[in-house]
Amino acid sequence: MTVWLVGAGPGDPGLITVRGQALVRSCDVLIHDRLVSPELVAQASGALIVSRDGRAQGEVNRMLVELGRKGLEVVRLKGGDPFVYGRGGEEAIALAEAGVPFEVVPGVSSLAAVPAAAGIPLTHRGVSAGVRVYSGRTAEASGETVLVFMGLHELARVCDDLVAEGFDPCTPAAVISRGTLPGQEVVVAELGQLAAAAEGIEAPALVVVGEVVSLRDRLLAGVLQESAV
Repeated sequence: MTVWLVGAGPGDPGLITVRGQALVRSCDVLIHDRLVSPELVAQASGALIVSRDGRAQGEVNRMLVELGRKGLEVVRLKGGDPFVYGRGGEEAIALAEAGVPFEVVPGVSSLAAVPAAAGIPLTHRGVSAGVRVYSGRTAEASGETVLVFMGLHELARVCDDLVAEGFDPCTPAAVISRGTLPGQEVVVAELGQLAAAAEGIEAPALVVVGEVVSLRDRLLAGVLQESAV
């Protein structure tokens, strides 16, 4: 492996994962976001440290590819989680298409961590059964991704409900069983066929519905580690 896309967590330097911290401490090059804790950046002792601030995304992508091709151990340290409003997907696709080995190391997203730190649960039995998340910035994409927790045993009904709400039955969808564990299993199908395709898959499982599921093939065509998807 040469490039790691690492989530630094929501701000508190103690909320980075153990694996993420170990990579920061051992890398040759650290490319970090502006909001990443200075205490975390300082742990990359001996590494070349580069701030992403002021650099266009295309420049960052090219930098990762060039450094990765040199065989350097590169950590791209991103606030929160790389794949939640972090443009980690864009960087991952650039690396995959260039044939540069990489891995995603998930981080604690501010999505859940910040409300929790403020004493606000996102879900609560009898009060809130779901969460909707949007970016306040104008986005080029207008699609929406739906995540369904604990929906495996009612998957057919869940899919039917989404279609009834207006989702195209041909929308890409996936069921991820035992996510991040050695036995992780991923089933991908169109929303209208997902329940049948996922029959026999084991809980716990997370359901993902949206066009982002189609990006998986572009990533796996490269060198993304399946266990980290």
